[in-house]
Amino acid sequence: MMKVSLVLLLGLSAAALLRRRSAAVRHWVLAATIVCAAATPLLELIVPSWRLPLSAVRLGRSVEPLRLLVPIRLAPSLDAPDDVGTAGANLAAPLTVPRVLGSIWLAGAAISLAILLVGLARLAWLASQSQRVDHGTWADLTDGLSRDYGLRRPVLLLRSRHPTLLVTWGLRQPKVILPEEARDWPEDRVRIVFAHELAHIVRRDWLVQMVAELLRSAYWFNPLVWIACRRLRLESEHACDDAVMSLGINGPDYASHLLAVARAFNGYRATVFPAPAMARPSSLERRVSAMLNNGVNRRPITRSAGVAVATALLGLTLPLAGLVASAQVTAAAFSGTLVDAVGRILPNVSLVLADVQGKQKFEVQSDQAGHFALTGLPPGDYQMEARLPGFATSQGRVALASGQTLNRDVALQIGAIEETLTVSSKETPTPVRAARQAGGPPEADSCSESTAGGCIKPPRRITHAQPRYPQAHIASGTAGKVEVDGRIGTDGFLKDLRVIAPADPEFASATVEALRHWQFTSTRLDGVPVETEIHVHVWFSAD
Repeated sequence: MMKVSLVLLLGLSAAALLRRRSAAVRHWVLAATIVCAAATPLLELIVPSWRLPLSAVRLGRSVEPLRLLVPIRLAPSLDAPDDVGTAGANLAAPLTVPRVLGSIWLAGAAISLAILLVGLARLAWLASQSQRVDHGTWADLTDGLSRDYGLRRPVLLLRSRHPTLLVTWGLRQPKVILPEEARDWPEDRVRIVFAHELAHIVRRDWLVQMVAELLRSAYWFNPLVWIACRRLRLESEHACDDAVMSLGINGPDYASHLLAVARAFNGYRATVFPAPAMARPSSLERRVSAMLNNGVNRRPITRSAGVAVATALLGLTLPLAGLVASAQVTAAAFSGTLVDAVGRILPNVSLVLADVQGKQKFEVQSDQAGHFALTGLPPGDYQMEARLPGFATSQGRVALASGQTLNRDVALQIGAIEETLTVSSKETPTPVRAARQAGGPPEADSCSESTAGGCIKPPRRITHAQPRYPQAHIASGTAGKVEVDGRIGTDGFLKDLRVIAPADPEFASATVEALRHWQFTSTRLDGVPVETEIHVHVWFSAD
């Protein structure tokens, strides 16, 4: 929005400085401005970016406090109840200010665009209901005025039943829609009105106005867009008035006929269409004043001047499109100690910070004491990864602000266990073992004697139960897949089982029922029993 506003502000300022030049020049400046503003979002994608450092203090921005977003699972307490789950709740997205403003913008843009489309549809419907004018005064003037303007495109002349509809629209085949009472106008008025409407066609004002209307639909909340569109429409009428007077029409005569048309339309309700309208009441006073002022510059814009204006505005728009304003930043630092879930140090472990856009990566290795330090980091959000067998690669996210230093220990998470199982409809289910090996003296664990951390003794399945293939699915030959997440408790049994992918209810029920009978040896970290995440894939095959 800021870049579009700057482009519009430049164009409006240029038009104001050219107040002594002709309306055609000012209209061209505004038209080029509208096109450049509309093209700015596209130019942002292709123009090389450049940064404009701005002081954060001058911007009035407060630096956000440094946040460390690292989800860490500490070793579970041996006294903790078994029914304590680790499943995260599905939290609804918070209602934030950007989301509310985005919804308001979308609603406004949709309404603005709908109004524009309805107006175009009404014009098309009125044109289809209008009577084509092939003879008479209006038709006789078409060829002569077209030659005077050098217009080669054929113009479709229509007369509608609408009492105040006098508009020009269309691109490939321009159309001039006249009101019903136009058949009774004197020939001088007919010549003036038709010369004005043909001037719009020669200048392609309708196309420019459509671009302006689309820009206003997208930036309906920006007052500069409304001002630019209003000025564009006003300068368009002034430029057409100048074109009519260049044909030898006397200013006072032109003004009297314009006022007569406006007076005839005055008793009817105003109807706004997305097309130039000659007798718009809001601009009459200024236009009449300009008609009666012999000192007004009425010269049309030359082709070389038009190219120069367009080139100058494009030359200003391109660097604005590539501009990226940024506050002055200071490198951040992140240091601390790598530990495992029971608090023992982790030496010689690679820690990687990768920015969330995937453009930069910073890597460091912890020393013999487990310490690490990353300096010279650009502020931003980072994904933290660790490289240590038995531990999860992804370790959460870290947010670093400009000039801040974070010193905090990071506990690595143990990796999850994965099990894959195929159940055939032709196999007999394996019965559950009676002996569960839940008791007895604990096995010797050399990890408990290590001074450093990271020593993992993975779980081993000691009890297995095969899911039963549902009889109804055996008869129908139905196959399926079930994915289940859970955790292996310190006692070796699976807890908090939850189906994470859409699955047939009978397949899911059979899977969960079988998994409740599974038992593993406990996962041990540095000799301490800990819980472990588990992911189970079960394939039900009808073969």
